Amino acid sequence: MSRMAGLGMVNFPLLLAFVAAASVLTITPGADTAMVLRAATVEGRRAASLAAFGVALGCLCWGAFTALGLGALLRASELAYSIVKCAGAGYLLWLGARLLIWPRAALEGAPHRRRAGSGREAFWRGFFTNLLNPKIGLFYVTFLPQFVPVHAGVAGYSFGLACLHVLLTLAWFTALIAATAPLGNWLRRPAAVRLLDRLTGGIFVAFGLRLASSTVR
Repeated sequence: MSRMAGLGMVNFPLLLAFVAAASVLTITPGADTAMVLRAATVEGRRAASLAAFGVALGCLCWGAFTALGLGALLRASELAYSIVKCAGAGYLLWLGARLLIWPRAALEGAPHRRRAGSGREAFWRGFFTNLLNPKIGLFYVTFLPQFVPVHAGVAGYSFGLACLHVLLTLAWFTALIAATAPLGNWLRRPAAVRLLDRLTGGIFVAFGLRLASSTVR
């Protein structure tokens, strides 16, 4: 009976509307997309997959924070928002500056040499890129409640929607990683890698500056 009651709380038209809106937002390019694509072309499929899982885990953490009510703190407290914002902007600017100054070597250690731990580092880059972005928390606080049915528990249902968003994100990154595989050998040429690193570094710096100038809304 409880299972049937739970299914009864699902508003399928509303759920489909969420999937459509979340899908559009998922494929919109951002710093996390640039990070996964860069990992796929330079560091390989394994590193890109781990970066994608890191991004997804960061989203999942924000979904949990939102369900617990901590996400609303970012909206209510400018100080809390500013602390997370400065940490996130600084992290993106640091990654971007390293790529611009030391192409190819910046996210791998020594020049022209991959390290065994590059996949693990890619995971943590993806994780912290999302975890230190308070705009994701604000997004969940303002976006998810719009798709919660009237009689459903807001916290649990919101977290379920966040999990669904994470699954959509992983599916999108899987498609991106697969699409870059045929171009991998060409894109790993030194000249192409340097160009890609500088382009990715510029994207990180741009998103870092954008995050630094953002305000609580």
